[in-house]
Amino acid sequence: MVKSPMKISIWAVWLILLPLGLWFLYQTYPPKIDGNTSDILAFLLFMSVVASMPMMINGRPVFFLQWASLSVFLIFGLFIETVLVQLALIPILLQLRLSQETRFRLPLNSSMFFLVSISSGLIYYGLGGKHAADILWYPNSLFLVILYPLIYFLLNAILIFFISQVVYQRKEKFFTLDLGWEFVTTLITYPVGIALYIMYKQIGLIALVLIGIPFISLSVILRLYHSSRTVNDYLKEIAELGHQLTQNLQVKETIAFFTNSLYKLFKLDFVFIHEVDESNALTMIARVENKRVFPSFPGVLLINEGICGNVFSTKEPAIYHQKREWLPINKGYMPMETESVLAIPLLKNEQVIGILIVGSKKKRAFVHVPLMVLQLLCSQFAVAFENAKYFEKTKEFSERCALTKLYNYCFFEQLLTSKFQELKSSQINQLVLIMLDIDYFKSINDTYGHQAGNEVLVEFAKRIKYLVGNKGIVARYGGEEFSILLTNINIQEASELAEFIRRMIEIHSFTIKQSMKSQPAKIKITASIGLASAPHDADEPLALIKHADRALYTGAKQAGRNRVARYVK
Repeated sequence: MVKSPMKISIWAVWLILLPLGLWFLYQTYPPKIDGNTSDILAFLLFMSVVASMPMMINGRPVFFLQWASLSVFLIFGLFIETVLVQLALIPILLQLRLSQETRFRLPLNSSMFFLVSISSGLIYYGLGGKHAADILWYPNSLFLVILYPLIYFLLNAILIFFISQVVYQRKEKFFTLDLGWEFVTTLITYPVGIALYIMYKQIGLIALVLIGIPFISLSVILRLYHSSRTVNDYLKEIAELGHQLTQNLQVKETIAFFTNSLYKLFKLDFVFIHEVDESNALTMIARVENKRVFPSFPGVLLINEGICGNVFSTKEPAIYHQKREWLPINKGYMPMETESVLAIPLLKNEQVIGILIVGSKKKRAFVHVPLMVLQLLCSQFAVAFENAKYFEKTKEFSERCALTKLYNYCFFEQLLTSKFQELKSSQINQLVLIMLDIDYFKSINDTYGHQAGNEVLVEFAKRIKYLVGNKGIVARYGGEEFSILLTNINIQEASELAEFIRRMIEIHSFTIKQSMKSQPAKIKITASIGLASAPHDADEPLALIKHADRALYTGAKQAGRNRVARYVK
């Protein structure tokens, strides 16, 4: 991040440097146009085209502006070369799609090229170099022409390193792989600039066509090759991501993996996922901003409502390149610093199950995003998401009581077995099992009906779960009997917790709405509680259950109910 004072300084330096520098060049090395205005404009057009069509080398764009500027320098001199380079920079800067925060790069790059042009040109002239004449036929002049691009390259590299250290505060080495590639491209392309100078001297402007067509054609071919190779790389990556998506059986894990994959593949700032609920409305289920997960916002969006609603109705992606395009139709949450927005339907069996929204702070950020590739990834996520939801529902049905939503008997026994293994391996040091039974529950069914009894069981389960909190795991063991498993707690602390639960149940009024009687009723109930611990009372799961049950019925029920009893050997 570049701080505001630095940005202001860059603009100030540029506003002073550019006019004063051009005035100095015009006074010191006045241009001799001599009716060559049309030729200069032709070179400006040629340089602008070259600048706007970078070649993709080693996966990065390389702007071959310097070799074209070399021919302009040798033909027209330093002043014209400096002016044309500044004008030809405009297509390059337009391709960068600078945001308000990064707009300082315009004066920064302009100043950098300006300083490099002036410095290398002054050194060239200082060593006795000339332009316009047949300078290649003299050994000293030819040496200087060869030396000039090397000086240009070296000054450019030094200035880039200085900007990286001072402006961006980066601690980088001077000799890097990028510098190596820049040097290689310099060696390859600068002879083209010299050839353009020679051909222009011999045949005029037709040289631009003879040199430009092969160069531009090669640039287009390399860009197309890079584009196809990029798509292939994306497809390989997505095939692997799709395989990993199907391995996630939890909804949260599936969403997290999907959002992380989006950040890995594309340059994003925001990711939002909306799910189609049972009422055919859209609800936000995931909100990630700058790779940080935040709580989702409540509320729903209906079909044809906002960006999500429009995509929901059309089943087609929607892309917005700047804020003024999406702001008038947006409903729901969207960060105000967002510029570019891309919305894609999540489809399974041609049905919309959700909407993916990705955003960027940059304008036109998604122009070059391979939409087909992103849609393929969304399709794989839609399948994985639905599978994870189905797995969680199935798992919940198999592990939980359908009435109380507590864990059921089968799950509790498996859990108890695994806890004993942890106990034996010293991962935990003590277990306490609490068994609870509602006193005189049959009389509730007889008096108010079985539906009322179910209501009591549901409210009783909620009450226990609330009282236990995160201290232990609560399960419905069967009928009106419940169990609580506590880890790393001694029997005295467990007894105090059990007594607290007993008192809270005793003073609580339970509401019965579905009563056989005409009016809803509030009733009081009590519970008998038994405890046993391991390894003190038992060394295996069934023994612990048996001893806690014995404490419940012998120590609490037979002793008068509504009390807590420990297992006694």
